[in-house]
Amino acid sequence: MGFTQVKVTIINPVSALESNVDLLVDTGALLTSVPRKILESLEIKPIGKRKLRVYGGQVIEREVAAALIKYGDVQAGVTVLFAEEKDTPVLGATALEALGYQVDPVTKQLKPVELLMI
Repeated sequence: MGFTQVKVTIINPVSALESNVDLLVDTGALLTSVPRKILESLEIKPIGKRKLRVYGGQVIEREVAAALIKYGDVQAGVTVLFAEEKDTPVLGATALEALGYQVDPVTKQLKPVELLMI
């Protein structure tokens, strides 16, 4: 199975500052990680910290914030991690779900999903 990269827009929900960023889609990652430099340039402030287990079993801690993510014509509010230089920037599962997309395993592209309200 190949990798899926997408270009999204990260938006500060308070000031509306925005920046385009390429992210690796990772359906195994719960949260979305965005390079710290980008979040800081958008004046997005951390609201807390989260502990995460990474490949190999090590536990790391990263700051988190709330941001808007836009893909195509859809935008959603999501929790983002402040990725450090060695971290891979990823679009995680909660952002995919909030945006209403899934990865098509054949085309490796994002495709809209039918949203259900039960």
